[in-house]
Amino acid sequence: MNLYPIKFEPRFVPKIWGGQSLAIVLGKTLPPGAAIGESWELYDFPPGVVGADARQAGDDANGWTSARIANGPLAGRTLHDLMTDHRADLLGQAKPVETPAGPQFPLLIKFLDARQDLSVQVHPPESYAKTHPGAALKNECWHVLAHEPGARILIGTKPGTTRERFAESIRRGDCESLINAVKVNDGDTYYLPSGTVHALGAGIVVAEVQTPSDTTYRVFDFNRVEPATGKPRALHVEHALDCIDFESDATKNFVPAGLNDAIVTGAPQFTLRRQSLAAGHRLKVDAGTLRVVIVIEGGGRIGEGDDRIAVRKGETILVPASVAGTIEATSNLRWLEATPKN
Repeated sequence: MNLYPIKFEPRFVPKIWGGQSLAIVLGKTLPPGAAIGESWELYDFPPGVVGADARQAGDDANGWTSARIANGPLAGRTLHDLMTDHRADLLGQAKPVETPAGPQFPLLIKFLDARQDLSVQVHPPESYAKTHPGAALKNECWHVLAHEPGARILIGTKPGTTRERFAESIRRGDCESLINAVKVNDGDTYYLPSGTVHALGAGIVVAEVQTPSDTTYRVFDFNRVEPATGKPRALHVEHALDCIDFESDATKNFVPAGLNDAIVTGAPQFTLRRQSLAAGHRLKVDAGTLRVVIVIEGGGRIGEGDDRIAVRKGETILVPASVAGTIEATSNLRWLEATPKN
């Protein structure tokens, strides 16, 4: 069968630091009163990555945890089904991530609501992942959708910080003092390559585009206690110290708000663009490139003929490589467009 622009059912993930802002900012229908930290929009995890406590009804019986299609003839099937049955039409020239369980979709898309500070953490670079089974690099981008006054992110160590100084600051409980604190604005985009120590600050909602992994090493968690256990969440200090890049200036990986219709991140594995279209205008979409469209303002339509679908703020649409058509703005439309590299 021919593929078409595809929507997926979001997966809402409770987090100790989450809240209800995804309903306020993006119109998501959340479980009432739940502390929802993440909405997984587009995901495809092999067996063993998502723990048994986080698996949900409807996850693949073969162990994959994969986004479920919400529209069209393929409704009810999963992204991993597309990877199995329609890979060439889906990916085009883009390459999947090879895992022991089989090929994995090469992008992971989420929305995050940081009602509280996230932990100070780092993801392993490729050099570390190659020598440590079970670890996987994670290059990611944050695009700020909303923030409270004074909200900040922590990103990269300050100049002159060494492994030894940082290790001592962790023992003292004041490692935040050695990390750059950057105030954010709506529309800012940050690239966080693996090896960058970071924390998303309280009062911020972001769209997150990343490689499809979640190896995370925490160095500090603001002395929080996990409600289910009554104990602090686990830290991974030695792993983190081995992974942190103390030399790079992570604050340079930043594109401020206001620069639309431009590439904002050229990570090794994917490209991220900020795009916009005035109400009543159209943009042609050629076949040949897999595109993920994350609508961050306004509404419109994507596709052609019977396959055309309405889209609105807060939705993520997968446009397979085999699909051509148009993006039409019914109101002033802004979106992030992620494309995996070949």
